[in-house]
Amino acid sequence: MTVKTLFMTLAAGILPAVEAGAADTHGADVQNTGYFTVVMDFDRLRIAKALIAGGGAKLSPALSALRMEADGWLTRGPFTVMAKPLVPPSGDKHDYMSFGPYWWPDPTKKDGVPYIRRDGEVNPQSLGEGSDRVALENMAAGAETLALAWHFTGERTYALRAGKFLDAWFLDPTTCMRPHLKYGQAIPGRCEGRGIGIIETRRFLQVINASTLLEGSEALTGPQRQRLQAWFKTYLQWLRDSDYGKAESREINNHGTWYDAQTASFALYTGQQELAKSILTSARATRLKGQVSADGKQKLELARTRAFTYSLINLSGLLALAEMGRQVGVDYWGFPSARESLLRAAVDYMAGYADPQKPWPHQQITDLNRMHLYPFLQEARRFTDDPRYPELSAKLPEEEAKSQRANLLWP
Repeated sequence: MTVKTLFMTLAAGILPAVEAGAADTHGADVQNTGYFTVVMDFDRLRIAKALIAGGGAKLSPALSALRMEADGWLTRGPFTVMAKPLVPPSGDKHDYMSFGPYWWPDPTKKDGVPYIRRDGEVNPQSLGEGSDRVALENMAAGAETLALAWHFTGERTYALRAGKFLDAWFLDPTTCMRPHLKYGQAIPGRCEGRGIGIIETRRFLQVINASTLLEGSEALTGPQRQRLQAWFKTYLQWLRDSDYGKAESREINNHGTWYDAQTASFALYTGQQELAKSILTSARATRLKGQVSADGKQKLELARTRAFTYSLINLSGLLALAEMGRQVGVDYWGFPSARESLLRAAVDYMAGYADPQKPWPHQQITDLNRMHLYPFLQEARRFTDDPRYPELSAKLPEEEAKSQRANLLWP
């Protein structure tokens, strides 16, 4: 199928939706916002590995859950942009392509186009086989999970599978993605792509995590890593120079946060430390001051129909920026001052809702899962001795908390 028939096909509803079981647990709602987006503290990972090697039973449930998830990825994938039946406007399947998730056929129009927006309501067609979005999410989640399993167990099968995921998506000339996002989050009847689509590649932070974890394994050779870094260097240049990238950089909500998190992480990964430091210094003021009020509310996210979810998505991006800032000497936790930390206020505001007795006062049209706060509580404990964090963690379901990956990331 070519793009000439794309909009008519979408409107007719004959594009397949997500196949049952095709998407991993991250899915369309981006629900596991706590751990999969935050740049990893590799010193903490080494501590966790040492604790496990020393017989630390406390981490056993989380390690068992990680292994089970990694075992699942051994029989899935690798995923590529070539699998979609649709051909992007360029005529090249190597180009990434996706559709705006909150856009639906207009019931007042015979052909349904142009589509209309229903905030927070995901159109299943946007996650169908014609889109690369689910494949990207699966690739990134699978690669990171497998690489973590390799790190903690030393079992080469995990590393080799992770390497195949990265090779198929980025390096193999027959299946690789081109380093741009011209056709991300298209809207039938309105546009072939948007700068807003760039938020989908925040999943590439998982790829960087995986690549770093695979160092020392046979899964990713020196030349392969250099080619992967070259890919990200080209993509970073496109993000900074293209009209779409510039438009996304001007977004003032979670899109802007994740644009900065992406560009900073890609700069660090490709050895451009001064550029990363510049991005992180600027983002500290524009994102924290622009988005977080003194009482910790992220007002732009609270205005959404899924206020809880989007507050966590944005907070996750802020924490990613903070972790990268820590690596280059840009302090987020003490900004603008230690006593008036905006990041701490944002974490505190959301943390309070770990208490099941405290109702969420904003709109949330999808299920509100308080367990998604657990990773934020675990990470925040690194930077404060506030007893509220462990007390709030204890209010969440105990058995489920024990198996959370956050226990391995921030022991």
